[in-house]
Amino acid sequence: MTLPIVTPPVDLKALAREYHEWKQPVTRRIVVCAGTGCVANGSQAVFDELTRRIAAARLPVVTCFEDEPVRKDSVHHISKSGCQGFCQMGPLVAIEPDGILYTRVQLGDLDDIVETTLVHGQVVERLLYKDPTTRQICRGQHDIPFYTQQQRCVLEQCGRIDPGDVREYIHAGGYEQARRAYQEMNPAEVCELISRSGLRGRGGGGFPTGRKWELTRIQPGPRKYVICNADEGDPGAFMDRSVMEGNPHSVIEGMMIAARAIGASEGYFYVRMEYPLAVERVRKAVEDAEAMGLLGDRLFGSSCSLRLHVMEGAGAFVCGEETAMIASIEGKRGMPRPKPPFPAQQGLWGKPTVINNVETLASVPMILRQTPEGYRRLGTEKSPGTKTFALTGHVANTGLIEVPFGSTLRTIVCDIGGGVIDDNGKVVKEVFKAVQIGGPSGGCLTQEHLDLPLDFDSLQTVGAMVGSGGLVVMNQKTCMVQMARFFMRFTQNESCGKCVPCREGTKQMLALLDDIIEGRADARTLVLLEQVAHAVRKASLCGLGKTAPNPVLAMLRHFRSEMEMHIVQRRCPTGRCKALAVPEIDAELCKGCGLCKRKCPVDAIEGERKQPHSIRVETCIKCGACAEACKFNAVTGI
Repeated sequence: MTLPIVTPPVDLKALAREYHEWKQPVTRRIVVCAGTGCVANGSQAVFDELTRRIAAARLPVVTCFEDEPVRKDSVHHISKSGCQGFCQMGPLVAIEPDGILYTRVQLGDLDDIVETTLVHGQVVERLLYKDPTTRQICRGQHDIPFYTQQQRCVLEQCGRIDPGDVREYIHAGGYEQARRAYQEMNPAEVCELISRSGLRGRGGGGFPTGRKWELTRIQPGPRKYVICNADEGDPGAFMDRSVMEGNPHSVIEGMMIAARAIGASEGYFYVRMEYPLAVERVRKAVEDAEAMGLLGDRLFGSSCSLRLHVMEGAGAFVCGEETAMIASIEGKRGMPRPKPPFPAQQGLWGKPTVINNVETLASVPMILRQTPEGYRRLGTEKSPGTKTFALTGHVANTGLIEVPFGSTLRTIVCDIGGGVIDDNGKVVKEVFKAVQIGGPSGGCLTQEHLDLPLDFDSLQTVGAMVGSGGLVVMNQKTCMVQMARFFMRFTQNESCGKCVPCREGTKQMLALLDDIIEGRADARTLVLLEQVAHAVRKASLCGLGKTAPNPVLAMLRHFRSEMEMHIVQRRCPTGRCKALAVPEIDAELCKGCGLCKRKCPVDAIEGERKQPHSIRVETCIKCGACAEACKFNAVTGI
């Protein structure tokens, strides 16, 4: 009788030792940020050229584990990383152990970096970050306020390790917790451990992850699935994308542990097709894990198997909803279905399925490593751990951040973000107006919420939600009616059209907001807008429709007077709504040159030469010809 060939389990410690021995000659590590933001600004060219110039300077250099050091001492290791977070200042180049972070690095800076820093050990001061408030020159992450105010846990390795090198992830302790789950724990124990940690879903709903896994685990049947929801589609959100680009193996390890917990043998990454770099890196990570025996049959010597597939979503926002995502993976049109049954009962191809988002899964190995009690040391009692946010808008420091739950908006915007900026890019404390949190499904936070702890429960009390983690900061020049219309237009376009309340209700809300902006609204408009919003929230089939009215209701709650000003006074206080603007010429700026008068197609401008001109409002058609012609910026309201 022929005995079956049994592949010995992967020896993680041996692989870690092998990598450790390889890096012994390395005395300096140069890490070039290769997240999407920095790549868009030319970091790939910086990496290639910097590698060439280091070699040209006759400095020993390696780029990955496959490269053999040319000598056994003073080797330079140059590699790419995922997003280092400080997107505002990219491309970024970090040099360790020197503790240097160079910002906005261009090809013309590379000779200075090689000669000054790598050869002579000095700092190129002009490439260091300068705090715009204190004017302090910061050497590296340890003294840049953007970093010092954060606690990067999920993102800890994203800006440090090479996402394309599975051995470096293993050397950092990677896949050790998956090994524990398969060799030392049974499924019930894994579920119980995650439940004790208090981990809640980071995709927006905040449902307890351990409970979701347990509900799936207890379902009968030999076939179950695990899905990574990487269909991040909120405007201004890029947290999941950055984790996949910067540390894809952490997500794979989280999926392996989830599969162990529920008894799944197959899983899917559902990634937006607009994330080509994330798709590329996740696919490579899955292939590398399979090649090393980390995925496939007899995981870590157990009787369990797991195969992962990477599927690109077509970009429909509604496919972020669980049942719509399942339909899309099955090859059907991505449309939600009524629940129950829930995916834990009948999911992919009718089998029990657990769906978690990227950040949730990347948190799982960390929880096993720290223990649930260690994990709960950060955050709040009901919202333990940390949360990543994409900080964008009118803020000095935009980028990817991570803070413990319970941190305040003031800490995020003023300390980490460096403060709110005006339209000229200057930090001005008084210009803060609001923050949209949670994207098109979220709500609005104002001055009165600056010291509100940000967690799942406290945000619900003020009509907002964590959502996936997008934070859009707005200054006083932001028209809140236009902001509400922006999000409503997004959700209306993304509605799958299956249920009438969402399909027709979002269309009507968008039309009412257009009426307000275009000056067609009357006293009943806000009443009707609020009624429709509540009807859509109550009657829609899925989460997209149920949360679509949130931005509108938030604007009505916090900025009703501004909306009423649009209707009653026919005036936009920010001057952003062109239809409500009153065209005029500033007498102090006008030189009486007559250019505007000659360009006006309807003769709406009057005035003598070398005297201030004026506009006849009743004649003006607001074409903008006068404002375009004026060399002194004297024309306003157009």
